Amino acid sequence: MSSPAVTVPAGAPDAGPASAPRPRRRRTPPAVLGLIGLVALVLLVEILPRVGILPRRYFPTSSEIGAALGRLVGESSFWVAVGDTLQGWALGLGISAVAGVVIGILIGMSRFTRELTASTIEFLRPIPSVALIPIAVLLFGSDIESKLMLVIYASFWQILIQVLYGVQDVDPVAQDTARAYGLGPWARVRHVTWPTALPYVMTGLRLAAAVALILAVTSELVIGNPGLGKLLANAQSSGAVTSTYAIVVVTGILGVLVNVIFRAVERRALSWHPSQRAEVPA
Repeated sequence: MSSPAVTVPAGAPDAGPASAPRPRRRRTPPAVLGLIGLVALVLLVEILPRVGILPRRYFPTSSEIGAALGRLVGESSFWVAVGDTLQGWALGLGISAVAGVVIGILIGMSRFTRELTASTIEFLRPIPSVALIPIAVLLFGSDIESKLMLVIYASFWQILIQVLYGVQDVDPVAQDTARAYGLGPWARVRHVTWPTALPYVMTGLRLAAAVALILAVTSELVIGNPGLGKLLANAQSSGAVTSTYAIVVVTGILGVLVNVIFRAVERRALSWHPSQRAEVPA
């Protein structure tokens, strides 16, 4: 006796063997993409002046800028200028970091102090640091103190605002629990406030580091403090176009290095935080 025929509804999937899962598409690492973009930029700067799209007199090629950079690296005055810039940057950033964290925690832990200082902070924070250059020159001339004044003022607000956000993000239940267990004010700061505020602090430090470098070079360029900014002003005034571009490239490299270093520090300091944990594949 023959078995009855089985009718497969239209549109139903085949009952064949299970298809193999589609392989995941491999993504290009971000570092490789960044390197490709950088190489493309270098090639573009090399080609455009040569074909006449950009005037060769004011836009040297990448190879000419690289040659000028090689000459600068061989001069001791260049390394002295780099050291002067990094010195002002590090000192200003360190002072603003300590002041921003301490003042931010003191203000943020009390609603009264937050409301008392809110209008003052909102008034002082938007003032551009470059607007303080005449005051800095009047007080300190071209000494390093004028550079520090601008660097500290600019980077301090980046850290302070982030710390205030971090302190306000502390769970009130955790604060009440710590207080109920008899923890004093400094113990609560250490065990409750600081772990919550630390991600905000690291973000503020990373932002402040970039701003501090910008203001360090700006003060050297405008005021005449020793450093890369002064070297840049001298190259521009003497008509050394390729050297001018080479120094600009150096400042850009310093900015990239500062960002990379502070991102690495942030990942290490927040290795316990969920935002820095690698996703575990299923």
